[in-house]
Amino acid sequence: MNFSLNGIPYWNADIGGFFLTRFRRKLDDPEYRELYARWLEFGTFTPMMRSHGADAPREIYQFGKKGDKVYDAIEKYINIRYRFLPYIYSASWDVTTNQSSMMRALVMDFPKDKNALDINDEYMFGRSLLVSPVTNAMYVKPAVSGRDTIQVEDFSTVKSKETYLPAGADWYDFWTGEKSSGGNKVTKQTPIDIIPLYVKAGSIIPMGPTVQYAEEKKWDNLEIRIYPGANGKFVLYEDENDNYNYEKGVYSTITFNWDNAKRTLTISDRNGAFPGMLENRKFNIVVVTTVKGDGENLVNQPDKVVTYTGKKLSIKL
Repeated sequence: MNFSLNGIPYWNADIGGFFLTRFRRKLDDPEYRELYARWLEFGTFTPMMRSHGADAPREIYQFGKKGDKVYDAIEKYINIRYRFLPYIYSASWDVTTNQSSMMRALVMDFPKDKNALDINDEYMFGRSLLVSPVTNAMYVKPAVSGRDTIQVEDFSTVKSKETYLPAGADWYDFWTGEKSSGGNKVTKQTPIDIIPLYVKAGSIIPMGPTVQYAEEKKWDNLEIRIYPGANGKFVLYEDENDNYNYEKGVYSTITFNWDNAKRTLTISDRNGAFPGMLENRKFNIVVVTTVKGDGENLVNQPDKVVTYTGKKLSIKL
């Protein structure tokens, strides 16, 4: 957060730590395995998500297999990162065009809330997501092995974390859709695959497909999530992905506006163009209330499916 406040928007950490000298058993150490999972969950909501280091390999299969708690947590957040790519890529354009920052201390967006001025374990990721990483071990306990005391896994009790929601907005639990008022602290259960994650009312968030690499699938069927309770705006940015032609204006933007009182989503005329641009596409519009399942895999049916050809649309919801 201090890097962002000092005008350096692209920051990351080596997920899992570069050196593992503290952990004699390396990846076999339950304390390290929990640390790695939580660090990767945090890294999902940083400008650059990179697992990098020495002393031990970090591929997902080094942490077990499907059905193992740590493996499943790692897989879940890798998929979430890819699903958020339309949001993240657009936030990157906001950084370039509007001198914004992606990882935002709460004071940047809620300067009038005295309770938010000095919170250093939660932040905004882009202008819509509030992230509250888990930074303390919850699922290990000491045990005696011979003459040594070691840490072992203990998932017998689900632990929780308290998060402050800034005043001046309502907030949605990303995982459940439950709505809470700002200016309050909320407690969220945090099993190994959950960190507190909240969406500001009035947010419009595009969700991409689940992919194995960034350009595996086109963004021709995006899910557009609307979190009602306030007016909202989002600019979807797209370009050729792999060159500097955007510096010459070779890109497109589509602006989404949500009128909360009229419950109307307006999708603007598309501005700009680039080679390979989608001329026609579908948007699956979802007004989020209570999520069935979890926020990663919203199972509610779209409220509306619209075909967008680059011309303005107004959708009553």
